[in-house]
Amino acid sequence: MKRCACLCLFACLFLGTGAVAQLRNIKNDTFWNTVDGRPIYSQGGGIFQFADPLTHAKKYYWYGVHYKQAETYRADPSVTLNGNIFESVTCYSSTDMVSWKLEGDVLLPEVTNVNGRRTWVGRLGVAYVKELNKYALFVQHGGKVLITVADKPTGPFSWHQEISMEQRIGTTNTGDQTVFTDEDTGKSYLVYSYGKGRNKIYVSEIGVKDGKVDLLDCTQVFKGESREGNCMFKYKGRYYMCASNIYGWDASFAYYLVADDIRGPYIPTDDMQVMNGCADDYAHVTQTGFFYTIRGSKQETVIYCGDRWADFAGNGLGYNQWVPLSFDGRVPYFNSLGSWGLDAKTGLWQVAPDNNYVRNGSFEADRKNIPSPVKPVQEQLTGWLTNVLAGNKIAIGSADSIVLNHVNSVDDRKIVIGEKSLNMTDKVPFKRKVSQVIASSPYVALADGLYTLTAKVKNSAGFATLDMYAESKGKAMKYSIKGENAAWQTITLAHIPVKGGKVEVGFFADGAAKAFCWVDDVGLVRE
Repeated sequence: MKRCACLCLFACLFLGTGAVAQLRNIKNDTFWNTVDGRPIYSQGGGIFQFADPLTHAKKYYWYGVHYKQAETYRADPSVTLNGNIFESVTCYSSTDMVSWKLEGDVLLPEVTNVNGRRTWVGRLGVAYVKELNKYALFVQHGGKVLITVADKPTGPFSWHQEISMEQRIGTTNTGDQTVFTDEDTGKSYLVYSYGKGRNKIYVSEIGVKDGKVDLLDCTQVFKGESREGNCMFKYKGRYYMCASNIYGWDASFAYYLVADDIRGPYIPTDDMQVMNGCADDYAHVTQTGFFYTIRGSKQETVIYCGDRWADFAGNGLGYNQWVPLSFDGRVPYFNSLGSWGLDAKTGLWQVAPDNNYVRNGSFEADRKNIPSPVKPVQEQLTGWLTNVLAGNKIAIGSADSIVLNHVNSVDDRKIVIGEKSLNMTDKVPFKRKVSQVIASSPYVALADGLYTLTAKVKNSAGFATLDMYAESKGKAMKYSIKGENAAWQTITLAHIPVKGGKVEVGFFADGAAKAFCWVDDVGLVRE
């Protein structure tokens, strides 16, 4: 099951001046390719705008890590892999933030391996250091921070110096880190967390000290709950410090603080807020990676660039999940979209016609069996409501509780996406409804019209009733699943009339003891 993204022009917006916005498609939940069809391998990095060494025109440069396991998982997503063998830091360039060209491998193991021994390499960013006319790549390197330099944004980067963070923060390493460049001042900063427990976040300006690229200062801007995936963006003159939960390779909420100065104070003080719109699918099944703010001719658009560590955690398809943010004053809103269009020149964006409006439709947001007594402690599947009408109840920590998700086998994952699927079964006769209400947000409309609901199902015999349904404005439609489906089948409910910007979709089961139905890859797309 190998799925790759194709870049395409899908819409034009006619502006008041008569200009036309060219929207280019960004499609999530799939593996991405360059413009000439090569796989994109870029994790834990960032995007920066530099002058092209040949033309001197400004271009976007995207840096990230290529891990060996990323190749293997892309070729066969049915197996979750162990390990993270560093292959290279890659560099891609673009003029529109959508169509990317491989510039090459800009940092290789020959540089990072000390005495021929491999170590962790990841979480990186690049800053232009004008005092030395060098490009400096900061990267986590084992238990320290490695600084490499190059004469061009396209590398190659060579060893400059390795620094310990112990004198600055008390640990030799950073917990997580990114590089942020303030386009208004031209200054760059390392944004990072405390190396143990990750309950503090710091900002350090990047500059030159004793003739070497180094960190010039250290300002603690947060102390509280443990956070990782530390990154920053600027919007309308304000600075937003963002991070995720410490769930390892797994997805989490996207958190933020906001300040008028890069060194703070950030508010609410030491109390990171969950970004509105991200809760129903754990930020589109990602961990905070980095952000990029496009200052277009029509508007500023902040792009959330989430890392999906699929190769290490089985979190579905695709390593890079990008969505646009909206804002209510200084409060950001996460628009969880599967497909959307961007015009980097104007900054305008629009939902794509093939967007899937279901949240957590492949049930990958929850990496543990639900209900879960351990972090994150939760009773319900993320984005879904299970209503038990008959049978055993949902009870956190109880051996008698029903389990709401199913662990997919390797054979299952050759057909369906990721490690988990919806699980409807019980030891006793049961009745159960699992549903999700999909509604217009303040920034993305669920437009009136006809929609198609699809899902993959695998089920035993023993059901008096087993339905997939949709209901909007009092009008309900259903697809009745008949008999046993010993292999995964795709079911479709077409021509669903959605009105009033809201529809409820879901599944109803009335089953005998030990009857089961597994559901995966649920989608709702406008016709």
